[in-house]
Amino acid sequence: MRQKFIHNELAGDRQAVVPASGFSLSLQEIWEKIKKNRDLDIPSIKVLVATVRCEEIANEKYSAFAANEELKVISVHPGFGKKLSSMIYTCISGYDEEATYYDEGVKSVKRKQLEEKLLQFVQPKFQDLLELKRSFTLDKFKEAFDKDLDGVIKGFSVTARNSTESFMAQFDEGCADAVIKQANWDTSKVRDKLRRDIEAHVASVHADKIKNHCEAKLRELLSGPVEALLKQANNMTWPTIRRRLREAESAFSGSAAAISGFEMDEQTKAKIDANLEKYVRRIVEDKAKEEARRVLKHMEERFKTKFSYDSNSIPRVWNRRENIGAIARTAHSSSLEVLSVMAVIRLDGDDDGHKIQATLNSALLDKDMSTTTNDLLASNTWEEVPSSKTLIIPLKCKELWEEFKENTKDIVSKAIAEQKANAPLQLPPWVIGCLIFVGYNAITRLIRNPLYLGVGVILVAFLLVTPLWCWFASLW
Repeated sequence: MRQKFIHNELAGDRQAVVPASGFSLSLQEIWEKIKKNRDLDIPSIKVLVATVRCEEIANEKYSAFAANEELKVISVHPGFGKKLSSMIYTCISGYDEEATYYDEGVKSVKRKQLEEKLLQFVQPKFQDLLELKRSFTLDKFKEAFDKDLDGVIKGFSVTARNSTESFMAQFDEGCADAVIKQANWDTSKVRDKLRRDIEAHVASVHADKIKNHCEAKLRELLSGPVEALLKQANNMTWPTIRRRLREAESAFSGSAAAISGFEMDEQTKAKIDANLEKYVRRIVEDKAKEEARRVLKHMEERFKTKFSYDSNSIPRVWNRRENIGAIARTAHSSSLEVLSVMAVIRLDGDDDGHKIQATLNSALLDKDMSTTTNDLLASNTWEEVPSSKTLIIPLKCKELWEEFKENTKDIVSKAIAEQKANAPLQLPPWVIGCLIFVGYNAITRLIRNPLYLGVGVILVAFLLVTPLWCWFASLW
């Protein structure tokens, strides 16, 4: 329109210029064109005013809602959903009241926008509350579940299922208390996370219960017998231990689920069985290490038993008939067998350390008769035996043997001294023969002639007094 109107003094192209006298007619033509143009959507004044005013009211209500001090503490109080729903309703109602007389369409649009903004504002608080309830429920479940079990293994599955359903129901009640009427938010993700956390805790507790239960039974089954076998060390010790190991593994393999009555997948069962197998080996290895630290004591006890008692466990009397040297050698050999058994862990086969006893015999027991100068024990490792299975290295075996010989030599010395002390009291064979002959003849003579009684008594007295006299003479 401005371009159509120009003062006569303006220069330029005047073909499209509307003179002032025709301005009114030109305006009518322009307006007719505007009305006929259906693409133009110019709102009415009423709509424009409603738009501006409803938006102002919505902003005022939103600002007042966001500044409400109750929102800072409402999440820690019961009735979160009910309270927050009431606050949102009050805010929306205030908007409706102030926007009553404005255009209905504009008022509805701005009302919906206000409600969406309010829900967006409180949604983080709602999510925080759900997370708080999830964490609280999980902690309470752990506490109650552990208390309900109280060491129980049987019926574990029933207890776990009942406890899980009970606390999931409590969580659902808490979620219902937090629900905001104006929102349709999904709580299933938090609920699923809680269930996964509970199931993970149940699985963890179950694994610990099974582990503790089975390990206690395995300790009871193996510790005592293994200790006894190691103390009675002989060539059957490790084969017997391996057999007991296989029996224990077979007894507990695949029994974890049956023990607890708890449903487990195959992967979990296999994992528990593998852990139990490792634990069984660890029991034996730990017991072997413990007894290896006391090997010197076991060697000395074995020597005293073999040297001081016969095969019938009767204490020896050190008389002429006892060959102390041979008995001591046998006792030394038996003690050395204890050392060879304790030197290496032999759980993986009969070939583990099978040369050790022969090496120890050659290096220690037979060294006095050997002509070789090579020290078979001058090493920190055994031939064909890894260090992980070695309990006593060769050099340590040599030190222990020297200490053992030093500690037991007095026992042999006392036996030799006792044998010497008992020797004079034993009558020589010729004296015993004479006593028998003379006694028979004396009885025959007495029957025939009592005069020979005096001669017989004198002869017997002489034969008895002579050894006694020799014994007293040796003491002087």
